[in-house]
Amino acid sequence: MSKVTLKDVAREAKLGLATVERVINGRGGVTEKTIEKVIRAAKKLEYGTRQSHFNRGAIRIEVILVRPETSFFARLNQAFERIAASLDKNVILHRTFVKESDPVGMARHVANPAFRRSGLIICAPDDARVSASLRKASAAGVEVVQIVARCDSDIPFVGIDDYAAGRCAAYYMTGMLGARSGKLVSLCHSGAYANHRQRIKGFSDYIAEKGSPEHSFSLVMFGHDDDLQSAELLGEALRRNPDIIGVYSAGGGDEGVAIVLQQWAKHKDVYWVGHELTDKKKRHLQSGLMDICIDQTPEVQARRAVDMILHKLDIIKAEITTDPVRFMTINAQNV
Repeated sequence: MSKVTLKDVAREAKLGLATVERVINGRGGVTEKTIEKVIRAAKKLEYGTRQSHFNRGAIRIEVILVRPETSFFARLNQAFERIAASLDKNVILHRTFVKESDPVGMARHVANPAFRRSGLIICAPDDARVSASLRKASAAGVEVVQIVARCDSDIPFVGIDDYAAGRCAAYYMTGMLGARSGKLVSLCHSGAYANHRQRIKGFSDYIAEKGSPEHSFSLVMFGHDDDLQSAELLGEALRRNPDIIGVYSAGGGDEGVAIVLQQWAKHKDVYWVGHELTDKKKRHLQSGLMDICIDQTPEVQARRAVDMILHKLDIIKAEITTDPVRFMTINAQNV
């Protein structure tokens, strides 16, 4: 194969040779959009080794997340922070937190970013206004990837198979409870996230299809991933229904669940399946308070989402799988 020249880069970028030379040699006087075109063309053609001459941060990817105070999103944010430090100097990753309770504000932010971006990775509630903004951004040439939760079925998504996760929770719960008779209940954020709805549906469908007649799935509670609210809801449910023998927490608020189950431990044994491994949940698993933790490996999701954007921008050549990310099922024996 012949050596790639500046003329080849200019042809690929559909720009003049002089413009390409200015970008490659960092002479300035060109727009950010032009710099991005040249960088993408040079990387696609594997032109030279002179990347140090490119203007820094010419390709910007924004990551929009919610609730940085929660253990899951803190973990996801840290994963993106580590990835950002490892990227080529010409690719800069911005992390932005927005209020999940304000879909109008989220849609507005998607539509009116503070800087020109080439890619967008977002975790958003299921809202038509956010979906419409994502579609407009995509139509304008921004590469968009949804992560963790899907709010638009036509935009690429990186995440686990949440329906399968719910079925997995029911499989373990009904299998371990065996012939023990009683009610099963669940907790999740709300109806705002499609991934939580899919988990609950998977859990419910498995019990309806393959569960024992001794087990009835009777209640879904919306704790909004808040520890106090989740504790109040579960505590009240246990007081009203002493025959509850299993709880599936499909979202957050698990420390509230733990407090309640610890209080009831002397009176009854409640089988508990939750999501997202933390140091506290490791201790709950080891003590027997929690039975199964389903972890959706946010680090893998973050890496795949970034790689998918970079592939769409022609920065990396390798094809990125669109299969669901594998979740991990953790118990006291493999914690």
